[in-house]
Amino acid sequence: MSKPMTVARYAKEHRGWFYGCLLLFALVAFFCLKAIYDMTVYGAKAPLYAFIAGMVGFGATALGSLPGFYLHKLSDKAEDWMLGSSAGMMLAAAIFSLLLPSIETSEKLFTSELAATLWVLFGVFLGVVFLLIINALTPHEHGGQNYEGPEIEVKSGIWLFVLAIIIHNIPEGLAMGISFSAEDMQIGVPLTIAIALQDFPEGLAVVLALCSTHISRAKAVGIGVFSGLMEPVGALFGVSLAGGLGYVYPLGLALSAGAMMFVVFHEVIPETHRRGHHSTATIGLMCGFGLMMILEKIFS
Repeated sequence: MSKPMTVARYAKEHRGWFYGCLLLFALVAFFCLKAIYDMTVYGAKAPLYAFIAGMVGFGATALGSLPGFYLHKLSDKAEDWMLGSSAGMMLAAAIFSLLLPSIETSEKLFTSELAATLWVLFGVFLGVVFLLIINALTPHEHGGQNYEGPEIEVKSGIWLFVLAIIIHNIPEGLAMGISFSAEDMQIGVPLTIAIALQDFPEGLAVVLALCSTHISRAKAVGIGVFSGLMEPVGALFGVSLAGGLGYVYPLGLALSAGAMMFVVFHEVIPETHRRGHHSTATIGLMCGFGLMMILEKIFS
């Protein structure tokens, strides 16, 4: 990797990156403000449900972060098991609460099952592309290595890790928002519960990882709590983006599923295997997946 540049210099020399970041920020701000406007002026229920769901996710992340004040470092195996279980919960939520409802809804809208399947598949790939774009625009790294994104000078390596956490939380908020865009509680509530449950061990794992970089516990917990704020933001963006309208709704569900699966396969699973505990992490993943299957059956 060549020598990193300052943000100002990188933006000057890479206009495409600068305008891409500007466009992404403008789109997120517009759709979030639209959701807030619809909620406060017109009394729309979908944005309210989405915002509450996002705050539930934020609260779960905060609760998971708080034990970092007094909990000593867990073993590497325990941390990888926790992250693996979180990955399993995310994967199950993506399949049972997003992908399957997307297929079911699409089949009601299209006369051809093939057309419905292709529409869902298109949404999944859109979700992957969306995360790839965010990855390309944002400098970040995982576990102190595997630098990704533009070569921008960052004063503290901690912020690269924080940006990776934020990227991780975007699909979760997006999924909750889109799941409530049609005011369908049978889809939105189980998904919110699933995401909140996996946010707790995830929040703790993030704080413990930050503590291992020798920053203060208070700062690590603060960063862990702050990272959860992306969930209500993502939820407002998602509910406004999908709007619960016709063909857009199943496409949005599939997009969220694709984004969440991308995070699981591209970010979380490689992180759990980085220290060589492949079997432990895989067992954790299967436990998390199984738990979500049971909860999905109970709440659906």
